Amino acid sequence: MSQAGPILFVSNAERPAFVAALDEARLFPVVDTDWASATRAVEQVQPAAVLAAMHSGHEPHLALLARKIADQSPYLPFVALDAAGTLPHNALPFASRAGHPDRLSARLRAALRVRTLHSTVLRRLPEARVALPAGDPSRDATVLLIGRGAAYPALSVALGERVGVVGALSIEAAAKHLNTRDIDGVVLAEGFTARVTDAFLTVLAEDTRFRTLPVVVTAHQLAQSYDLPNLELIAGEPAKVAANALPLIRQHAMEAQLSRTLRSIDAGGWLDPRSGLLTTEAFARDFAKAVEQALARGGGLSVARFAFDPNNPRAQLDAARILSRLMRQMDFGAAQKDGSVIVVFAETDFRTAHMIARRLSAVMRHTSNGKHEMRSDPVVSVDSLSPSDTARSLLARLSADASRAAS
Repeated sequence: MSQAGPILFVSNAERPAFVAALDEARLFPVVDTDWASATRAVEQVQPAAVLAAMHSGHEPHLALLARKIADQSPYLPFVALDAAGTLPHNALPFASRAGHPDRLSARLRAALRVRTLHSTVLRRLPEARVALPAGDPSRDATVLLIGRGAAYPALSVALGERVGVVGALSIEAAAKHLNTRDIDGVVLAEGFTARVTDAFLTVLAEDTRFRTLPVVVTAHQLAQSYDLPNLELIAGEPAKVAANALPLIRQHAMEAQLSRTLRSIDAGGWLDPRSGLLTTEAFARDFAKAVEQALARGGGLSVARFAFDPNNPRAQLDAARILSRLMRQMDFGAAQKDGSVIVVFAETDFRTAHMIARRLSAVMRHTSNGKHEMRSDPVVSVDSLSPSDTARSLLARLSADASRAAS
């Protein structure tokens, strides 16, 4: 991975050994500055990442530096070493536990990959009919909260004020969510033995799908090292855990958003970078074509509509993401302007479509979002193409079925 620019190290004290090791390894040339000069140094040095030691003299300068870094494009990773208090929204926490100097270079490499991805997307955007989704990527993030101790409800609320939360009271339930949903971070709270925690972290580290996932452990000392660059131990009050986990979660949500945007660029702009499904225009075009072909060839075609509470727009987005991950390759769908998501099952009869839709809606039911534990229970209607249908009549019947089911 090419790294354009050095690492800027901000501190009012000597470099610790693990930062010096980065420089010596020649992987990351390190430039030093103190807190008073840090904001100016970001402009002058044009770093690829900023590391900051949070143990003396940072208080009056931290907010300004964090803002300066947040304004840079492409994404500029900002790693805060050994912070005691609550961090700014873009400062990735890093506790320099003795004996694991490799953790810092792994953390930096993972963050620099996101920077490289952002550069690629920015370079390719002008050629495509695609726009990067506006706003903070963390508002679309989903966190898996695993735990069963006294702190679990408070953690659920503290995280839920910032991101969508999927709760799991057991490691088995958590594994199921990891396999069926797009998760932007895992918070492992109390309620598990050190042995269970170790086994869970080992399994995550061995699965390439989850290796860069932010994993925050709140209740155990981590005695050994795991191949998880974004693993962090954050103890303390639920509000502090949530605030300091958020920068890692935001970075992952941003990476996922950039990956979907790149797929959309590759697909000529026909994919929606927020949901991963087709845009409404592409859906209308493909649906008309699929109906035409099914009528001409006599193949089966079924449609399912998942409708959500209009006061919970987040539920539609979560459902769209679940569908884009779990749909079969031959199926396609789109989030609709009325707050529903429609999926077309090619070569599928009514009974099979009904079974698939039921399975998909069961996955959707397990998410609660935000402060009020809003559930995502969809109203599902399924219909199949009959010989007298057009694309329009089939969709109209589906919507009518849905409003009958909802009433």
